[in-house]
Amino acid sequence: MTPDIDRLRHIVGSCEWLLRVLETVRESGLPDAWVGAGAVRDLVWGRLYGPGFDPGEVNDVDVVFFDPADLGRDRDEQATRVLAHARPDVPWQARNQAAVHTWYAGKFGGDPVQPFSSVADAVATWPETATAVAVRLDPAGGIEVCAPLGLADLLAGVWRRNPRRASLRVSLDRLARHRPAERWPAVRVIPP
Repeated sequence: MTPDIDRLRHIVGSCEWLLRVLETVRESGLPDAWVGAGAVRDLVWGRLYGPGFDPGEVNDVDVVFFDPADLGRDRDEQATRVLAHARPDVPWQARNQAAVHTWYAGKFGGDPVQPFSSVADAVATWPETATAVAVRLDPAGGIEVCAPLGLADLLAGVWRRNPRRASLRVSLDRLARHRPAERWPAVRVIPP
């Protein structure tokens, strides 16, 4: 274990709301399912660099899973419904990372993307380095961390574009929409 992983586990483990979210995901039966991106960033940056964390301000809880046996878009909707049935108070958004290559370019433009080989392969392409992190509970209740780009930017409060897939336009749009310097005053924004 590294100090960064231990630190993230401590932050996640001290948030009862996120632990209940992770329990719901674990019990959902979705294959290789994780919670990542904004919900994790919002918790960490709210606690370390802003006014605190309020689950009511989470716009969506990104659940990623890996199901190469069903690449249909309706698989995402079915997975989201399963989670919403278990916890209707959570704004779920489930996405099968095995199917991203079938719809990404049509939705966001740009070149077609290659199929991902795993959740970690997909997480490594998320738009900012600090959001390229996912967590889940193992069967014994331990917190597992998926951070293919590391945890340095998340824990240091650095907003930085991940150039692996996010175009400059997408990155600028996300920066304007998320307003990190306003939401978390101590976060350092590295302009794209």
